[in-house]
Amino acid sequence: MLAIIEQRLPDLSRTEQRIARWVLQHPREAASSKLAAVASACDASEPSVIRFCRHIGMRGFREFTMRLTESLSRPAVFVHRNVSRDDSTIDAVAKVMDTSIRALVNVRASATSMPFEAAVATMKTARQLTFVGLGGSGHVAEDACHKFFRLGVPCNAIIDAPTALQSAAIASSADVLIIISLSGTSPALARVAQLAAERQATVIAVTDPDSLLANTAGILFSCDVLDDASIYTPMSSRLAHLAVLDALQTSLALELGETALQHLQATKAAIGHEPRDS
Repeated sequence: MLAIIEQRLPDLSRTEQRIARWVLQHPREAASSKLAAVASACDASEPSVIRFCRHIGMRGFREFTMRLTESLSRPAVFVHRNVSRDDSTIDAVAKVMDTSIRALVNVRASATSMPFEAAVATMKTARQLTFVGLGGSGHVAEDACHKFFRLGVPCNAIIDAPTALQSAAIASSADVLIIISLSGTSPALARVAQLAAERQATVIAVTDPDSLLANTAGILFSCDVLDDASIYTPMSSRLAHLAVLDALQTSLALELGETALQHLQATKAAIGHEPRDS
């Protein structure tokens, strides 16, 4: 919840931003206060507080306090704090760790509503799994490909837009494309998804639920992770995406059963006696 408020902050009115900052600074007080008390503390009207709640996706103040209380009750949920030049090394390390932990906890909280069963149903009979990611997400795509191919399913990873577009243009209904993106705003990735869908391929997206890519995907794994990619290479989102794909690979392995187990054993045995570099 706190991450959502931070993410929506630039889109709020001046009064709503004042309310948001007060909530971020006093989350437990906000969760236990009545509407009039929050309005008074923020020097705002009660209708302004209600508008703030609706602008961050809540139906009203009651749902806002319930969601905030639920969020604060989860272990290891931290208010996001950017590392500044004045931070000591140990403070900077703690902030990075806290942000990463929070991202994983938030993804874990929403995992039960993610479409693992639908994704597995299409992947288990796929002619080929194609993992697509640009920039930092390309590393995630390559990591996923490395893990999934060991189940005996043909896989490849594409980390540049021209190749992704061409691959989507010749996809078939037996193909599954898994597109990974932090923001989901890339027109190229949205075009990849559109081309693949036109070819009747299954498109799975691991991305922001409010993005252009999410709107064109057939199966969506919603990962709304707060990461400022304009300043730093995304880290928390990468961990969240890796965790989701690891869970998906495990789910597929369970569905494939003995066949997957045999392939995993065979791939491990194949490198078991490989000489190590000195």
